[in-house]
Amino acid sequence: MISANEKLEDLNRRRKKIEEAGGTKRVEKQHASGKMTARERLEYFFDEGTFLEVDAFVQSREMSINVGIDEVYSESVIVGYGKVGGRTVCAFSQDFTISGGSLGEMHAKKICKIMDLAVKIGAPVVGLNDSGGARIQEGVESLTAYGNIFFKNVRYSGVIPQISAIMGPCAGGAVYSPALTDFVFMVEKTSQMFITGPQVIKTVTGEIIDQEQLGGAMTHNSVSGCAQFMFDSDKECLDQIKKLISFLPSNNTEKALEMEYTGDLNEVFPSLNEIIPDNPNKSYDMFEIIKVLVDNGDYMEYLPHFAKNIITCFARINGRTVGIIANQPTVMAGCLNIDAGDKSSKFIRTCDSFNIPLLTIVDVPGFLPGVNQEHGGIIRHGAKMLYAYSEATVPTVTLITRKCYGGACLAMAASKSVGIDMIFAWPTAEIAVMGAEGAVSIMYRNEIKNAENPKDKNKELLDNYKKEFSNPYQAAKNGLVDDVIDPSTSRQRIIDAFNMLEGKRDKLPAKKHGNIPL
Repeated sequence: MISANEKLEDLNRRRKKIEEAGGTKRVEKQHASGKMTARERLEYFFDEGTFLEVDAFVQSREMSINVGIDEVYSESVIVGYGKVGGRTVCAFSQDFTISGGSLGEMHAKKICKIMDLAVKIGAPVVGLNDSGGARIQEGVESLTAYGNIFFKNVRYSGVIPQISAIMGPCAGGAVYSPALTDFVFMVEKTSQMFITGPQVIKTVTGEIIDQEQLGGAMTHNSVSGCAQFMFDSDKECLDQIKKLISFLPSNNTEKALEMEYTGDLNEVFPSLNEIIPDNPNKSYDMFEIIKVLVDNGDYMEYLPHFAKNIITCFARINGRTVGIIANQPTVMAGCLNIDAGDKSSKFIRTCDSFNIPLLTIVDVPGFLPGVNQEHGGIIRHGAKMLYAYSEATVPTVTLITRKCYGGACLAMAASKSVGIDMIFAWPTAEIAVMGAEGAVSIMYRNEIKNAENPKDKNKELLDNYKKEFSNPYQAAKNGLVDDVIDPSTSRQRIIDAFNMLEGKRDKLPAKKHGNIPL
């Protein structure tokens, strides 16, 4: 008969074997490539001593019959839960040192099980991806396994925050789970995502490209927009995921955690009165305004390298999380284009899903003109912004600093007609169907043409039009703007507006789901 002590020794031996991962050589190889191991990542990510692993002894049912599968401890993925900043978070971490982190039936079941637990307890789920792909030895079972994860990603979308970190290879079907989550982080030089690798592309199309150019962190953060954050190392990436979680609620029934703000809520900022240039064609950096409006000048930018003509970021105002959408006049004059539509729409809908109020700062001359934009579907992509704002039920506050022209005015939430709760404008705001030059050339075409001196007449009419209409007061007369404010008081007024909207109640009509113009 086996004694209790012997059984305990057996347990400890088994657990030690699991914790050794793929063995010393493979761990050293992982470190040599600039990567932490799966277990090291989890230990670093969670508050010290709080991570608890589950399903450590799960193994593939096919091990005994499939030639070529070594003993795959923990099914090459570690799953569990713990505390991050004192709040419960669930996570899985693929172990590249064991069978290349390959995904099979039981590997996927572990991931699905921890996702189910996250929904049951209302906690975010973080996936640390580092896998060579499907476990070929398990055949089509591995494809079904991926499908099970995708299904959970979709069903739990908008219920709990889902965060993916690409910390190694992620290829083929494996890329779709991160793509279905709310946020994707990547690590420079050590992570890649692509459907088909460089060799396949070379064979099929003749194009020659390396892994980093094809699917590296900068490519997906600046060109494709498939990832929203990138950092230099595993540790920095994990630190920033923690920061993101601090801005988010644990689930869709809660609000983000409030942080105490000890500054003067009645402070005014005269510097805001000097930011807008006298020349309307001169640019300025929108971040100068954002840094003044948010607590301690601190924000976390979402997709900072993609569609730079629009800014999206998380910040706190009076200790409360807000999502900020703002035009960037230093890039394409702040015009909206296809990529800006995609970037802002997803951000708006993500904030709305998790009860994060929206602050929109407007300085938009219009949609970017051009054949490529029209043929690329700027109508459809711009409509996504209108859809996202109109669908949002969270508190919405808009601040118009300067240009606010035409349909872009609506797409940037500068109109009550798309459901915006409070709209403020600075005295420098220009709210109109189009810019003064365009409006005068259309409205007074014949008058200018028949004038003795068309150039002087055009200048006279232009000056009159600017005086009469290139201001916020016409909109304010009609109640389209709630107030024209002293720029220096902007932070104070925004705080007051969000305080007032704290108890906002708004529900969408009963329906299965809307049909966003994808």
